[in-house]
Amino acid sequence: MTMLVPNFAEALIVRESEVETFGFAQLMTRLLADGSDTGGALSAMRTTMGRGVEGAKPHTHNQSAELFYVIDGELQMLAGEKVITAGKGDMVVVPPNMAHAFATTPTHTADFLIVQAPGLDRFGYFRLAERVMKGEATQADLIASQELYDNHFMDSPAWRAARDEANSSKNCG
Repeated sequence: MTMLVPNFAEALIVRESEVETFGFAQLMTRLLADGSDTGGALSAMRTTMGRGVEGAKPHTHNQSAELFYVIDGELQMLAGEKVITAGKGDMVVVPPNMAHAFATTPTHTADFLIVQAPGLDRFGYFRLAERVMKGEATQADLIASQELYDNHFMDSPAWRAARDEANSSKNCG
C-alpha cells in the first residue's frame, strides 16, 4: 500500500477576510484550503445553509474520504444507503466510494466544516458550480468535470425518498 506523505513546509494560515466565498444567502461555501495548499494532505471548506436547502446531490469520491463536522444546526445526510441526521457537535466521515449527500431539514439551518483527505484540487469544481447557478455554464459542463474533480454523481432512491418526505412535511407544516 502506498502512503501519501503531504509535502508542504510552512504552516497554512487562512484568514477569514481572505477566504474565497461562493453561493448566496441560503447556501454559502467558504473555500479554506485546496489540496495544493496542503501538499495533498487535505482540502477544507466551510458551508452554511438555510432551512430546507439541498446541498450536495448524491455522489462519490474515488480518491478521498470526506469528513463533515457540524458546527451548528442540523444536517440530513446520505451515507451509503442510510439517511441520518447530524446535529451540532456531530462528525460523520464518509469513506472513498461511498454514496453521500447533504441537505438541511425544513426546520434547521446548518454551519459545518468539510474536510477531504487526501486533498485534491477541487476549488475549480465550486467555481464551476457557481457558474452553473448563474447560467454561465451548463449542468453538462458539471457532469463533464466528474473525473477532473473526483466528484461522481449518482442516483439514490433512499436519498430521494428522504428528501421527498422532508419536502412534503415542509409543505404540510
